[in-house]
Amino acid sequence: MNLASKRLGTARTRRDQRGVTLIGLVFWGVLVASVALVVIKVLPTMNEYFTIQRAVNKLATSGGNTVPEIRKAFERQKDIEYAITSINAKDLEITKENERLVIKFAYDKEIELVEPVYLLIKYRGRSQ
Repeated sequence: MNLASKRLGTARTRRDQRGVTLIGLVFWGVLVASVALVVIKVLPTMNEYFTIQRAVNKLATSGGNTVPEIRKAFERQKDIEYAITSINAKDLEITKENERLVIKFAYDKEIELVEPVYLLIKYRGRSQ
């Protein structure tokens, strides 16, 4: 076997090898950890939003007839649902549209990911 064929054989085996390099592994590890961090921090705020949405829908159908009654019912619901911390009854916008009671709400949630990086989520909703 001559020297040229030995070099060709070595090049062929290196080309056929597949796998992840250390740098690639670190890159994917950092990427997966970053996505997991965002998901872990955002899920509780989404749970709070859906809890508020359920409470507002319930109040729109059977919460009361006047604005003070609805606000009082929301505060009672907030005391029951410990997940609601970002909004108060005074933050609700209560109107009538086509003889239907409509309750709107809006709030911003700022989540610290890693100092000094923050994620700002603007939640908006209305009764159905």
